[in-house]
Amino acid sequence: MHLSTSTYKKLDVSAHNLLALVGNTPLIELQKITADLPVQVRVFVKAEWLNPGGSFKDRVALRIIDAALADGSLKAGQRLLDSTSGNMGISYATFGAVLDIPVTLALPANATQERIAILRGLNAELFLSEPAAGSTGAVQIVRALAEQSPEKYFYANQYDNPANWQAHYYGTGTEIYAQTEQEITHFVAGVGTSGTLMGVGRYLREADSSIQIIAAQPSDAKHGLVGLKHMKSVSPVPKIYDENFPDSFIDVETDAARSMVRCLAREEGLFVGPSSGAAAVAALEVARGLDSGFVVTVFPDSGTKYLSDQDLWTD
Repeated sequence: MHLSTSTYKKLDVSAHNLLALVGNTPLIELQKITADLPVQVRVFVKAEWLNPGGSFKDRVALRIIDAALADGSLKAGQRLLDSTSGNMGISYATFGAVLDIPVTLALPANATQERIAILRGLNAELFLSEPAAGSTGAVQIVRALAEQSPEKYFYANQYDNPANWQAHYYGTGTEIYAQTEQEITHFVAGVGTSGTLMGVGRYLREADSSIQIIAAQPSDAKHGLVGLKHMKSVSPVPKIYDENFPDSFIDVETDAARSMVRCLAREEGLFVGPSSGAAAVAALEVARGLDSGFVVTVFPDSGTKYLSDQDLWTD
C-alpha cells in the first residue's frame, strides 16, 4: 500500500516497518468440508488474521489514518476517536503506537475479555457502553465526545468514512482477483460496516461483471455474531452501504456459524472467530448450488480473541 506524507508524521513503509506488513494475505482453499462438492467447485478463504493487528480491519484503519493525515483532518496533538466492536479499535491502537497517535475508543462492555485486554495493553483510552445498547451505544458515546471537544478529537467514523471501502477496493479486491488468476465467480462477504462487501465487490464487478457478489448477514437482529449486523434492523445504516449493491443475500443462523467455527478448527486447522464461521456457512451454501465455480470469502480474524467464550469451543 502506498501511503502519502503529511505534516503530522511521514509514514515509513520500509520493509522493516510494521505498516508494510498490512495486506497481501494468503488465499487458502478449504479441503475437507468441501469434499461433498463437485470437483469443479472450489472454495477459498482470505486469511485476514495474518495482518499485524490480527484482522482485516488493519487495512481500513491504516487507510483512514493515512487519508486523515494527508488532508489535515487529523492534526498534531489530536486523539483519534471511534467506536468499535474490538478489531477496528485494535488496528487503530496498533498503528497509533507506531505513529505516536493517541487513540480513544468506545466499545460495548460485553466485548470479549481478550479484546479489552489487548486494547488496554496497546494503551488505548476506553469508554465502555452498555451491553444492551450494542454498537449503537458505543457510537453515541463517540459522537458526544466529538461534539463536546472537536479540537481534541479526530472522529474517524468507520461506518461512514469512504476510506473504509476504498481500503478493500484498492487492496483486498485487487489481491483476490490476482490470486485467483481472474477465475473467481462468486464473492461472499459478511456485513458489518459493509466496507469489505462494497470495496471488494466494486472492484470485482468492474473487473468482470459476471462475478456474483453475495452479502452474508445474521438471520435476525438479536444474534451472537460479533462484528456482523442484520442490516434491515440497523439504525443508523452505515452511509457507505448500498442495500441494492449485492446480487443476493444469505441469512446465517448464529448456531450454524458457531458450529462452523469448531468444524473449521478441527477439520481444516483454521482457528478463526464467529464472523469467519458465518462467512464459511454462506460460502458453502453458495458453493452447494453450483456445478462449477470459484467461490471466495474473507475470514476477518482468528479465534484467539474469543477464548473466554467457553461455549464457542464445546459441542
